Amino acid sequence: MQLSIFFKLFEVIFPVFLIIGIGYWFGSKNPNFKNEVITEFAGKIGVPALLFYSLAASTTLDFLTFIKFGLFTFIFVGCFAIIGIALLKVLNRDPIAELSPLILPNTGNLGLPICLFAYGDKGFSIAGSIAAIIMLLHFTLGILIASKKFSLKPLTKSIPMYTLLISGFMLYSEIKPPVFLINATMLLSYSTIFLILASLGIALSNLHAKNFKSNLIISVVRLVSGPFIALLIIYNFSLKGFEAGVLLICASMPSAVLNFLLAKMYSKKIHSDNIASVIMISTTLSFVTIPLVVYFALKYFN
Repeated sequence: MQLSIFFKLFEVIFPVFLIIGIGYWFGSKNPNFKNEVITEFAGKIGVPALLFYSLAASTTLDFLTFIKFGLFTFIFVGCFAIIGIALLKVLNRDPIAELSPLILPNTGNLGLPICLFAYGDKGFSIAGSIAAIIMLLHFTLGILIASKKFSLKPLTKSIPMYTLLISGFMLYSEIKPPVFLINATMLLSYSTIFLILASLGIALSNLHAKNFKSNLIISVVRLVSGPFIALLIIYNFSLKGFEAGVLLICASMPSAVLNFLLAKMYSKKIHSDNIASVIMISTTLSFVTIPLVVYFALKYFN
């Protein structure tokens, strides 16, 4: 039994880390490669298809489950925010401008494929629900934090947000999309998973750690607080099986690269540099923490 868990763990983790490694190698060999091309394709075509396939085309997800995990996502982001603001104040860092890497984990690039490999389509659908809410928060709360100004304009231009609304309506109305659309979005979804993992590796090859000591502390807190908060939610809401496992995995992810992209657009350079460092360090450390979290999830929430 113990050996089978390790085989399963290897099956889940190896493909994800392999593709990230390929992206990192490619980015190191091609420093002038414009990763923005992949990011734009994923943001405008791939991610909307992935969200639609994981939500509207799912045979294992219903509207109430979607809402439930959306609420759980808001809860753990709120808990991250309390911890993050306190920590940044202790470290004499800007508790607003540098908060995003502490509260918005990488549920899209990492959480989705890991949950897919760990729990199949049922895990993929719930991870898609969580990733959709995190995406929504990036284009609302994330921009508010980075710019310290509230604007709905970026949200109105976000194709994933319209996909989320359409998918939510279809879930609520129990409307099933036609098979040809399911097949098309399935192909786009799986190609997108490869692209976003590879783009994460490429992005990491161009990020550098600054203010190492304080950013290491922030990164460790991000990775340790995630599983702890997830377990509190699991215990208090009596979650079982794959639902508990998916929540644990998604909450335990390192900081999302999108935090840096938004900071680069809306924040001062000192803040975007610090955020880049947290993403770099937390993602590197996650090569150790993710296998531990996935092992725990597979052993106790399978």
